[in-house]
Amino acid sequence: MCRSLFRTALLTGSLLSSFALADDATITLSIDESQPGPTIHRNIYGQFMEHLGRGIYEGIWVGEDADIPNTRGYRKDVLKALKDLEVPLLRWPGGCFADEYHWRDGIGPREERTRTVNTTWGGVIDDNAFGTHEFFELAEMLDAEVYVNGNLGTGSPREMAAWLEYMTSDTDSTLANLRRANGRDKPWKVDYFAIGNEAWGCGGNMTPEYYTHLYKHYATFLKTPADNRPVMIASGGQVDETIWTETLASQVKPNWSLRMDAISHHYYTLPTGDWAKKGEAIGFDESEWFSTLKQTLRVEGFIQDNVAILDKYDPEKKIGFYVDEWGTWYDVTEGHNPGFLYQQNSLRDAVVAAVNLNIFHAYAERVQMTNIAQMINVLQAMILTDKEKMLLTPTYHVFRMHVPFQDVTALPFTLEGAPEYTLNGESVPGVSASAARDAKGRTWLTLVNLNPNQAVEVALSGYKQAKGEVLTAEEMDAHNTFDSPERVTPKPYKAKAQSGKLSLPLPAKSVIVVQLK
Repeated sequence: MCRSLFRTALLTGSLLSSFALADDATITLSIDESQPGPTIHRNIYGQFMEHLGRGIYEGIWVGEDADIPNTRGYRKDVLKALKDLEVPLLRWPGGCFADEYHWRDGIGPREERTRTVNTTWGGVIDDNAFGTHEFFELAEMLDAEVYVNGNLGTGSPREMAAWLEYMTSDTDSTLANLRRANGRDKPWKVDYFAIGNEAWGCGGNMTPEYYTHLYKHYATFLKTPADNRPVMIASGGQVDETIWTETLASQVKPNWSLRMDAISHHYYTLPTGDWAKKGEAIGFDESEWFSTLKQTLRVEGFIQDNVAILDKYDPEKKIGFYVDEWGTWYDVTEGHNPGFLYQQNSLRDAVVAAVNLNIFHAYAERVQMTNIAQMINVLQAMILTDKEKMLLTPTYHVFRMHVPFQDVTALPFTLEGAPEYTLNGESVPGVSASAARDAKGRTWLTLVNLNPNQAVEVALSGYKQAKGEVLTAEEMDAHNTFDSPERVTPKPYKAKAQSGKLSLPLPAKSVIVVQLK
């Protein structure tokens, strides 16, 4: 069976579900380099950092006087790891925390800043040592764009507008001069700005209609210089909801004083689908491996349904659909503050990440940004720390392997003969894939084997060799620890064509990223 439509070819989950072949079937993949598709935006690989647990404090910020080696208060080991990751975008200060964050608490001399209670996450004191200036300095050190989330829940239009003026004004205004007095002469570039977060829940328990009115109210007064206008993001829905996209897209009519450039959406993968008992990060069996993958694949349908609504109201495709919170969410690791959302990160998380990235690639026309939750020490983290110790997670390695997929052109492909992965009478696609061409004309391919038990081979025509990396391990819950930080790390991967066919062995429960020649 051959599917030639570009969207269908990229849509791995939908395509592969048509097949239920024998285990020894030949899997073939054909890439059509003559029909380039949309750009896979680098910000699909965006990161999220919230004032939550040890995500910021200890995770990235330790202060200039810390015993942990640092550069102006930022951990040196974490900085290096993030630079190697080529982080394209940072989202801050939340999350639920954003709708309780008052930006003036985090400016000025650190010893004079307000000490506030983080009532959302653990009830701990936040001394606001990490604020606006620290965030932008971090972004500049990483050469990353910024996504600032404004306080709609407990703030006001005046407070939100003042923050934007503080960040972006190059005038002689009091707020611009306050920024200068606090050490920053030139305005910062604010790339993305959101009005609120999860308005349906922690952001105010609002209805879509009420939030839409507030969005229009606030957005009217958020003014910046013409050369420093951020992409304006509205807080959208979650999981299978479409009403938020429907209401916003139908009722917000942009004009010279009102903009809405994107709508956000949140979806977390729970192995059980039950918030009361989500499942364990490690020590799980195959049934929970399977259910996790089944749950994560649901995001494809959620994107499809919301994109269809945007196509109806915005046929010119001016409005983006941003999955700005996604990732796995397990029961909190025993011995940790429940409000800190710390969890271990295993090979399963790496496979989940790779599958989601392939789905996001498939909808690159609308999905121009996603933000995994979260960057350090929280949920599906890139990095875990324990005081002076640091390790890179399997998810980190997947993101680092996929750096070549930032700002590339998607290529359509057909995948035939891939067996499904079946357990207890249920099935999910056995293989996930994406292909792309970079600015230098190089072709890249990523493949994921979702089956934890069975290796497969994928045959390609038209290429002589593949070179890159593979990530896999013996156990489904293989993970890195501070005693064994390199237990799950990528290994070099090479394959050469024989008799005109290039065959790529794909180990069980693995991710590969290769350049094709």
